[in-house]
Amino acid sequence: MPDFQLTTPVAMLVFNRPAQTARVFEAVRQARPPILLLVADGPRASRPGEDELCRQTRQIVETIDWPCDVRKLYADVNLGCKGRVASGVKWVFEQVEEAIVLEDDCLPHPTYFQFCQELLARYRHDPRIYMICGHNFLGGKTRTNDSYYFSKYTHVWGWASWRRAIRLYDPDMTLWPAMRDGGWLADILGDEGESAYWRQLMEMTYDGRMNTWDYQMFLACWANNLLTIIPNVNLISNIGFGEAATHTAASDSDLANTPVRAMEFPLRHPPLVVRDTRSDRIMRRAVYAPPSLWRKIKRRLRKWGA
Repeated sequence: MPDFQLTTPVAMLVFNRPAQTARVFEAVRQARPPILLLVADGPRASRPGEDELCRQTRQIVETIDWPCDVRKLYADVNLGCKGRVASGVKWVFEQVEEAIVLEDDCLPHPTYFQFCQELLARYRHDPRIYMICGHNFLGGKTRTNDSYYFSKYTHVWGWASWRRAIRLYDPDMTLWPAMRDGGWLADILGDEGESAYWRQLMEMTYDGRMNTWDYQMFLACWANNLLTIIPNVNLISNIGFGEAATHTAASDSDLANTPVRAMEFPLRHPPLVVRDTRSDRIMRRAVYAPPSLWRKIKRRLRKWGA
């Protein structure tokens, strides 16, 4: 990428993990974004020492040694995963028209930034596209030789989007009752089994049993019949799996610390803006389905050191 210059704003969502944050921030520092938007949650009063971890984390992302417009949204008290990230995402896209977003455990390959920037420009005014994702869960399985494909899934382990799209994002999920009660989820997904899987997750998120912000991204995308962009190589490694994580506590997960590969340029663009249902089926089996017996066995063998 000798001729690439990042001109797109970058947002970092951080909390209390200075070690992971330092690695992700170093990737951002190497990219040298002209605008850096920092969103941080506050410490939980019930967790002794967390205030110090939050302070250390904020200190890391404030170590700016390049020309940069730094904007901050820091919480003094803990807002929680849904409250902080959802409000932070809304704030980011009030500040800028488009942005590349990284959480504190999403370590990008250097080519991730150019991939996002080029596609943000290409699809800037295309209302069919909701977001550009950085993670690929297919393990090297590709249907075409294109650089990316179109999907119904909104992966948020490294992503980019536009203000026009994020306006549709509703953390309170006001469209969910209509989608649920009208049976629209099965129509959208095209499969009763997958519909049952997502119905449970959406209902748990809607009634507050699951404190998260990202399933609302899925809902916005599906309710408006939109597409996402998935790279055909994995550009993000999630380094946050472990006991301290909120939603990724299983350190032996198949999805933890997945290797990244460089995106090749110039990008090879798909000739059709059509969802790749074959790749989505592979995605569903790999990520969005209860673990199969074989996946459980593999995890147990890894745990035993076999």
